[in-house]
Amino acid sequence: VQLQAFGGGFVQAGGSLRLACAVTGDLFSHEVMGWYRQRPGKDRELVAISTLGDFANYAASVKGRFTISRNNAKNTLELQMNRLEPEDTAVYYCMSTVEGKPYFGQGTLVTVSS
Repeated sequence: VQLQAFGGGFVQAGGSLRLACAVTGDLFSHEVMGWYRQRPGKDRELVAISTLGDFANYAASVKGRFTISRNNAKNTLELQMNRLEPEDTAVYYCMSTVEGKPYFGQGTLVTVSS
């Protein structure tokens, strides 16, 4: 299983970015997919998850601003990030579980300036 995240970049506070994670295999084989992030000097933390059946859940700090979605046509997991804050600056990683085993992709850096 391979995952590759892209779409990070530099944005001013209040702006938006859309991350995408390209995955191998049909998305229906990926039971739980999600986005994690690691902020400077912090541990990696869960940002959002998506399960088969369209259940989604978010960290309290991003709820209402971020939206996770699966794009079956493109075989990607996406994260729409709106109203970005400097505290959202982090390396973002996509994750997927296949047959119960978790896989992480390489991260993409998001930098939000104040």
